[in-house]
This record gives sequence, C-alpha cells and structure tokens, in this order.
Amino acid sequence: MAARRIPPSSCDTFVALPPATVGERVIFGKNSDRPCDEVQEVVYFPAASYEPGTKLECTYIEINQVDHTFPVVLSRPAWMWGAEMGANDCGVCIGNEAVWGREEANDEEALLGMDLVRLGLERADTAEKALDVIVDLLEQYGQGGNCMEDESIFTYHNSFLIADRKEAWILETSGKYWGAEKIVDGVRNISNQFSITTKIDREHPDMRDYARSKGWWDGKKEFNFAAVYSYLNTARMEASGSRYCEGRRLLNKHKGNITARTMMEILRDKESGINMEGAFLTTGSMVSVLPKDAGLPCVHYFTGTPDPERSVFKPFVFVQGIGHLKETCSPTFGPDDPVKKRPRFQSKPDRRHALYKKHELAAAIMETTKERGDDIRKKLMTLETQKIEEMEKLAQSSISDWTLVVHIFSDTVQDELKAYS
Repeated sequence: MAARRIPPSSCDTFVALPPATVGERVIFGKNSDRPCDEVQEVVYFPAASYEPGTKLECTYIEINQVDHTFPVVLSRPAWMWGAEMGANDCGVCIGNEAVWGREEANDEEALLGMDLVRLGLERADTAEKALDVIVDLLEQYGQGGNCMEDESIFTYHNSFLIADRKEAWILETSGKYWGAEKIVDGVRNISNQFSITTKIDREHPDMRDYARSKGWWDGKKEFNFAAVYSYLNTARMEASGSRYCEGRRLLNKHKGNITARTMMEILRDKESGINMEGAFLTTGSMVSVLPKDAGLPCVHYFTGTPDPERSVFKPFVFVQGIGHLKETCSPTFGPDDPVKKRPRFQSKPDRRHALYKKHELAAAIMETTKERGDDIRKKLMTLETQKIEEMEKLAQSSISDWTLVVHIFSDTVQDELKAYS
C-alpha cells in the first residue's frame, strides 16, 4: 500500500529584541507542532572533541564531524538525531519551521531541517556563524527525507529563526537556495510560509538566476523572496488568517513589554492556532532569555510535554556539572531501533519518558474532572511562577556562582511530578 502523504502543517517561532522587551535582553520562543502521538524529549549533550576524519551519523545520512562541538540542550522528537529547537552554552538558539513553495520538497534522504538545527547549535558560537554552518551543510549534503516516524510521508523545505544575545537571523530555504534577513531590534516571527520579502541581507549566490531560469522572476521587478519562491502571492500571505499573521499580531500587541512570561502566554494561545490541537498538536515548547550582558547566563525554559497550557516551562542554565536529564529522556533502542530499518514498522516503540507518562495521566484528569483538574493546573502554574521569579532574582542579585542552579531543570521536573500525584 502506498504511503500516505501528510498535508502541510507547521510550527511557530518568535523573537523579541530591545526595545520590544523589558530590560536589555532578547526573548526567543517556539512551539513544536508534530503528530499527536509523537513524544518530544529534552536532552543535554556536553561539549566534545573528535579526531580528524571522524564521521557523524545524523538521522538518515553520515557526514563529516568537526573537531569540537559546543554543549547543547535540545527539545527533539525522540526518534530522530536532530532537534526541533534548542540552545548552546554560547547563547545561540535555533528553531525551524516547515515551509512549502514552488520547488517540490525532496523525499530522498539527506539532512533533515532538524538535523541542521542541532548541527548549527553544536558548531557555532554566534547566530550568524550558525547560519553559515547551516547553509554550508545545505550546499554540501542537501535537505530531504521523511520527517515522520511512521510510513506516512511528510517532507518539506525549512526556515530557521536563529538568535543570540545581540541579534537574530531569519533563514528561509527552497532546496539548496536560500535567503536570510538580519533582525537587530523589535519583533519577528516565522511559521509555515515564506516571510522574507525585499529585505535580503544574505543569499545563495545563484538564488536569483535560478528563479529567473524557472520563470518565477523576470529579472526586472524588485526581487521579493517570498513572492518569487512561494506558491502563495504576497497579498494573500499578508491577508490570510494564518498563524504567521496571528503570531505577528500577538508580538506587536505586547511590543515594548515582552518578557519570558509574555512569550509563554503567546505560545499558550489556542484561539490563534499557535497552540495547536488535533492530529497535529504542540508537542513541546521553549522560551529563552538571552541577556545582552555577557556576564549574565542565559536561561532556557522547556516543557518536554504536549500543550503548553497544561505544561510547566522549566528553567535550564548551562553551568559546570550538568548531568543526564533522566526524567525527560526517552528510552533508546540502539541498533534495533525501527527508525533505522526499512521498511518502517507499523507499530512504533514506546518512546514515552517518565515526565511524559505522568503528564499524559494528568492531562486526562484535567480533561475529564474539573475540580481535580483545576487543582493540578493551579499547582503547575504556581510552580512555574516560582521558578521564573527565582531565576529573575538570581539574575538581579549578580551572584558569581551559578553552579548553584546546576540541577534547576531536574529539580523542577521532580516538583512537577509531585504536582501530578
């Protein structure tokens, strides 16, 4: 039987920079919208060094490894090597989105957009260097392959929002061709449509010639990346009730007063469709606070569970001594993992981690038993508020020993598990 092709669905990624934020800080946020039965885990990988000639096995293909990788924290579908979103210890954050345009997405296995997210984080200490990493790998290895664990076919091109302490970059791709826009202030978001128009700060050297060869651009009109490479015209994109437009509206609504809490509330917004429900739903969420002051640590909040409205954003800080994030790490199956075999198995292995299992039970209670559900939800929001306030107080106190929060993420997970009991 032929594999079923999944219709376009995607996520939302946001960034706010001064003066749109409260304080001299950049706020990054992303919802990862994936198949409703897919488990997303939060995992940490320390820095590592490699011998020349070392090979790296990504989700589908093998590539050359670099000499050194940075420590990363990732929120990722548990079956794949790459990640939907994450950060490194240099204050770089990346999220990617599925986009569709005039160029057909490739089913042939190459690097997934999620692989490129992780590779950018592991190999770059600034946002622009991460952009360089991604476009170089795109040129060398290409992008493609099924982005689903089961036999359904879900392929797409990728857009990326890459941020650090001082700026952000939007990178949008179509096959190997790409354009990039630099953001130095204000707000910006991406979703499941091309959004770069005439402000193109960097681009593939053959991007315009390729578009002209395909008859998408006459070479005379001002070049508009979204209008040329998208199958939607710009007017329709701007006027549609898409999540991209809704996300932009919510960012502008809070412009000048955006905090970590504000970004979390945007990610929880169901009326806009940003917090998705149904066959595709929000399976994981992330918010990062990136202070302009390099002397202050960045704080990254992850849910590791579906539906941010019913989840706790738990803080993570890069410090010495971080260990295995046991309660949010899914089981591994080594060489027997079905994802490494063809054809794919009909029955998928149970990839639920400890937090996911508890959250799943609590979500059912919140759905069916109002009094008990309200009590759980209140405990979760109280815990989240306490942790946000704790991180803000630590930042304002100018403490010198941030190793005091080495277990802050794992401790918060334990507190969340208790709230479910």
